[in-house]
Amino acid sequence: METEMVEPTAMNSYPDQITLIEVGPRDGFQFESKIIPTPLKVEIISGLVAAGLKQIQVTSFVHPQRVPQMADAESLLRALPVWENVELSGLVLNREGLERAHRAGLRHVEISISASDTHSRKNTGMPLDEALQRGQEMVALARQHGMCARAGIQCAFGCVYDGAIPPQRVVDMARVFIDQGAAALALADTTGMADPLSIRRMITEVQLAAGETPLILHLHDTRGLGLVNLMVALECGVTRFDTALGGMGGCPFVAGAAGNIATEDTVYLLDRLQVKTGIRIKDVAACSIKLENFYGKTFAGKMVRLAR
Repeated sequence: METEMVEPTAMNSYPDQITLIEVGPRDGFQFESKIIPTPLKVEIISGLVAAGLKQIQVTSFVHPQRVPQMADAESLLRALPVWENVELSGLVLNREGLERAHRAGLRHVEISISASDTHSRKNTGMPLDEALQRGQEMVALARQHGMCARAGIQCAFGCVYDGAIPPQRVVDMARVFIDQGAAALALADTTGMADPLSIRRMITEVQLAAGETPLILHLHDTRGLGLVNLMVALECGVTRFDTALGGMGGCPFVAGAAGNIATEDTVYLLDRLQVKTGIRIKDVAACSIKLENFYGKTFAGKMVRLAR
């Protein structure tokens, strides 16, 4: 399962090491209708930590009637062990969710809004302008609570409802969050509409606005370009990416949405590019196989098949 490293070449322009942020326990689980018992969630998250993941998005604080899979957010956090040098985070979409995360003792949150007005209304019940204003307020409130707030921009590369998203809109939204003190900025290809050219163009423009604020990419593989887009982002200097074990995930409010780029597949690619992640493919795949057995289905990731 582990890969043989190839010899370095003068053509290698990729970073020596990058950070993968596991979002399967949030983005992946929320897309499944069969409720995962909290003890199994704890088992999977613990397995991911043992596999070498240092940053894991474990839940979201959303209305349980809209996303029943996340109804155990507080009890899950109480049940999880405390690991040294492991960052657990949660997604929040409104002030109530942020306050719940704070009361639960979570130190890291993602405050995420959509660059698409229609998607924003479907996802949060708010038009874009209102969501952006609320997002600013939430970043400020998180900082008041002593929390580290990552700002996410969904549908940054296009929307199935509104079509192409003007890059300047994404840049302007990024500046708003950065000015408010967001610790990192995540660009999400929620609908999987990004391609190598749009990735390069958007990253170039957003990096100018972001300055020293770290940039994260959240790539869905709906049209099969997820890992290709990751390679372009690497060439642009991006060193942080969201991934999901087995390629789980999607968006409940986007018809036909596929999962995130698979953690196992991403690690395999990065191994071949001589980019270190500190993550063991076989151990992540073992977690994916447990979930496949629970659901009685096969996930989209390629490397999971080789681990059986």
